[in-house]
Amino acid sequence: MASQRLRLSLVAGLCISVVACGGGGGGGSSGLPFGLAGSGNSSTPNSSASTSPTLSGTAATGAAFGGATVTVRDQSGATVCTTQTDGQGTYHCALSAATKAPLVITAVRDDQSLYSTLANNGGTANITPLTTVIVSRLSPDGRPANLAAAIQADAGTVTDARLQQQTAALVAALKPVLDALGQATFDPITGQFSADGTGHDKVLDALLVSVRPDSGAANIEITVKGLPAGDSAAPASIIFRSSDASVPALPPGITPDQLAGLPPPPLLADLVDRLNACYRLPLSQRVTAPNDTTAVTGGPTDVLAPACRELFVGDDPAGYLHSGFGVGRDANNQGGFTSLFRPENTGRTWDRANFEFFRPNGDLALSYRATDLGDNVTFGTVTVRKVGSTLKLAGDGHVYASNVRPVFAYRDMINSPAFNSYTTGYGIPIRNRQEGGAAVFSKVIVTSPLNKVLTFIPQPGLSFLVVTRPDGTPELNNGINLRGIYENPSTPGSLASREPGIGLLDPQYTDTQISQLQDQSVWKFEFVHAKPGVPNVIQYERTLSRAATIGEIRQQPLFDLAPPMRTQLVARTNANAGLVYPANSAGQPNILDISVTGNQDAWVVPSGALAPAVLTAYGFAKSGTRFNDNIALSSTARKAVIDCSAETAGDTHCDSAAGKQYAEGTRVHYLAFEAYNARSLGITRYVLFYKQF
Repeated sequence: MASQRLRLSLVAGLCISVVACGGGGGGGSSGLPFGLAGSGNSSTPNSSASTSPTLSGTAATGAAFGGATVTVRDQSGATVCTTQTDGQGTYHCALSAATKAPLVITAVRDDQSLYSTLANNGGTANITPLTTVIVSRLSPDGRPANLAAAIQADAGTVTDARLQQQTAALVAALKPVLDALGQATFDPITGQFSADGTGHDKVLDALLVSVRPDSGAANIEITVKGLPAGDSAAPASIIFRSSDASVPALPPGITPDQLAGLPPPPLLADLVDRLNACYRLPLSQRVTAPNDTTAVTGGPTDVLAPACRELFVGDDPAGYLHSGFGVGRDANNQGGFTSLFRPENTGRTWDRANFEFFRPNGDLALSYRATDLGDNVTFGTVTVRKVGSTLKLAGDGHVYASNVRPVFAYRDMINSPAFNSYTTGYGIPIRNRQEGGAAVFSKVIVTSPLNKVLTFIPQPGLSFLVVTRPDGTPELNNGINLRGIYENPSTPGSLASREPGIGLLDPQYTDTQISQLQDQSVWKFEFVHAKPGVPNVIQYERTLSRAATIGEIRQQPLFDLAPPMRTQLVARTNANAGLVYPANSAGQPNILDISVTGNQDAWVVPSGALAPAVLTAYGFAKSGTRFNDNIALSSTARKAVIDCSAETAGDTHCDSAAGKQYAEGTRVHYLAFEAYNARSLGITRYVLFYKQF
């Protein structure tokens, strides 16, 4: 064997069934040149156009759901129309005279699907997160995707009476918001509207909607995106099951002032257009750079182009602060808007700007999608401020980097597969800031909405702070798991007793308890400094989505190793319960090469799935010190090499005399493949080399 290389294959299969609503979704903001609505119509040819029923409407989540594939199925299960929404989210279908109602209409774009239904042939059928709620309520198992099959088995599943009943129940539940917006005549399915931030569309802008099926029904939440009373104020929301007899009403007291600042889609589209104009410029025009091909370091004064400077409040990047970073890029590629300083981001396309929530000062938190010329896709969030009739980048103003994101994982015990398991909870990445090789924080205290206070502390060799047990013992993770169970119900014992270091709550949450957590929960971070006399800093973070239940996770296809790679990994790691590096040599470099023999692709990504975005190796130096090395993965990457990277001067897992190689005795304990969706939900497959008994 020529080198000490770890080779593996990851087969990804990911489908997120979270439906998000409000102010986003691309379409008009992306500026993509989609054709005329109905141009993809594949319905049965009709000899008499005058007698053919037609179907049309708007697909939107606030902003237009542009470029989505619309499919219409009738009572027989036949597909009677396939078309595409235009840039405004509108669609049109000419149905054959043989079409038999009820109809189920689906709009699919990437990993997001919206649904609607009609009890008659033709007319108006909008497709939105709210119509998806109605479809979920009508579907016997709560899965919107299964309503068409249910209608085929029993046409009485959708009738005018049942559809009107469910529509009326939803409208009644939304009454406080409809009253505040002056939308008393709101009809989610048949009300005609445009995705322009007015009328019907403003209701969609004001709401975040999630529909998450599990094995028997769907968990549904509707959140009001109103201006909060303060940093710690949770939003108004209702949570219910698709199978519940009734829909609970939103709390009263929602005022027009709380919703007055909702950004209309054209305002978001303008921000996206201006970002794209900046990133179309060559590197040397965007920032101070000797050429257009080499990444540079720099700060806010190095941002040169007016098109780029004018993106920020005051037309000055120097005022921007977000999660501890100002605009710039250092030698470690850290900073705010580092993409401005990198040549591969020339031509980067921003789209799908989505309003998520207000900050107490009225600033707007937006999510977005960005795609570079290599089709590498990233999701992220920015904080903007309305200045006159324009949105400007402001940042969240936080001195330190802190974040909370929902995560679920499949724990793949390749050397003891009977103990494979699921976990779900929250990742809480807190950067282990260093000054002169010493940790800046002695601890960070996190007050969660889980009736639990968590304490995080720094550990040598780790780039993140780790959570502690109640007795103060540090654990090798940067989050908390609400629930964890073995995949196989017949596996004896409990995951908590065998894996005490993975941060499982005691007692654990049930799936029912998890389903009652809010999507937009508020978390308090108190940063305690290591230096005496430095005041504590308090920051608040808000999630975009809650943790998934285990029942919801079981409905999702996940990444998997290819069988030959599983065999290979077992052969390499079984004896030592890990990958242990021997003495280094020129002929056998200790590198972490994640590719199939012959430098072939190491993982595949099925159509419609999200690609892994980060790959991390966790392990121990020979001295026992922990380490983590990671690499960001482009959406088109299918193999990678992880460089050994020392976090501090005392970090000995790398061999400094041999470049970026692993030192003798270093053990890779496990790997983590991570993907993220637009709702900041993290999906991880842990490939664990150690054993359970």
